[in-house]
Amino acid sequence: MKKKKQNKFLYDYQEKAVEKMRNGCILNGGVGSGKSRTALYYYFTKQGGEINEDYKPLPIGSQNLYIITTARKRDTLEWEGELANFSLTTKESQTKRYGNKIIVDSWNNIKKYEDIKDAFFIFDEQRVIGYGAWTKAFLKIAKSNNWILLSATPGDTWSDYIPVFIANGFYKNKTQFSREHIVYSRFTKYPKIDRYLNTGRLIRLRNRILVDMDFDRKTTSHHTDIYVDFDRLVYKSVIKNRWDPYKDEPIEQASGLCYVLRRIVNEDESRVVKLLEIIEKTPKVIIFYNFDYELDILMNLQISDDTKIAQWNGHKHQPIPETDKWIYLVQYNAGAEGWNCIKTDTIIFYSQNYSYKIMEQASGRIDRLNTPYTDLYYYHLKTRSGIDLSISKALKEKRNFNEGKWVSW
Repeated sequence: MKKKKQNKFLYDYQEKAVEKMRNGCILNGGVGSGKSRTALYYYFTKQGGEINEDYKPLPIGSQNLYIITTARKRDTLEWEGELANFSLTTKESQTKRYGNKIIVDSWNNIKKYEDIKDAFFIFDEQRVIGYGAWTKAFLKIAKSNNWILLSATPGDTWSDYIPVFIANGFYKNKTQFSREHIVYSRFTKYPKIDRYLNTGRLIRLRNRILVDMDFDRKTTSHHTDIYVDFDRLVYKSVIKNRWDPYKDEPIEQASGLCYVLRRIVNEDESRVVKLLEIIEKTPKVIIFYNFDYELDILMNLQISDDTKIAQWNGHKHQPIPETDKWIYLVQYNAGAEGWNCIKTDTIIFYSQNYSYKIMEQASGRIDRLNTPYTDLYYYHLKTRSGIDLSISKALKEKRNFNEGKWVSW
């Protein structure tokens, strides 16, 4: 029997994933598993290229490649770095050399590509959950092109898979899926799913399209909850009176109540004290936060003069400092995904995010295949207030925290 050549370009688990991949699949790999390189390898070899010990370029006239990713990955040229491994580029020289073009763009612009035909699409950081504009554009693209999805968290419920099931032709539309598999509750004012029917078929369909990247991380994650104090009198007063002490006006919505309660616990001086204790022991640290008032606190920390502070948020997009001591402040929504850092082993979560997926993505910023660290440290600053405990419970159960339900309860 002829012995199979060892693939030096991919890890074993990536090569096994490629062997299972097909058009319309979801490449399911944890943060830092190398989904981008695996997806490009699949495209490159499916088009007739070879890359391992010998390099065989793409045939002339290969399918155009469209990569739909996050705005951050597009802006930081992360995909361009991966493309270079295959001698591919988004520049005009690509078209001159192979007769095809490669475009990297964000999900915000997906509607621009609705009418593209006979191309290859890589949908990165899966955004086709629900039935909004992005999903409708995705379904239109899927009808006329080859495509694959990349995801670290493919779906929490069967409803999350509806767009991908439709795109694969398993169901004609959402109505057919609902008719065959969903039973709605009769006792709610809005449509609420009570249970799913014929889940055996759903499991079989999911197994047909889900390609897992099974790999053993060399890293060990250490998550530590650090409890801090908060002003209990003010906290209880806000709950009782529904009065915003910051705006000096009534609180009328659940979101407003949660925001005020979180601000009370997040601004407490004890939280800053604990934060500084960690920073003193760690020369390089990433800090994730939610709100602008938290950024104000973090930007005014009493730290040593030789510690450089940089930030990534909706206001500034600064790179990680090239110094011996630094603090990198990252707002969850702006920077929970689409960048990597192997220069530190520590992340501090100044406050919790409502989304389990965002927390997972944020944790993955330092948990990369090429990190030099074996042990990674995550510090979660929180209180024993009702709001913090409820958020923690939701995240532990791998679900998002719901403000409306919490306030009603």
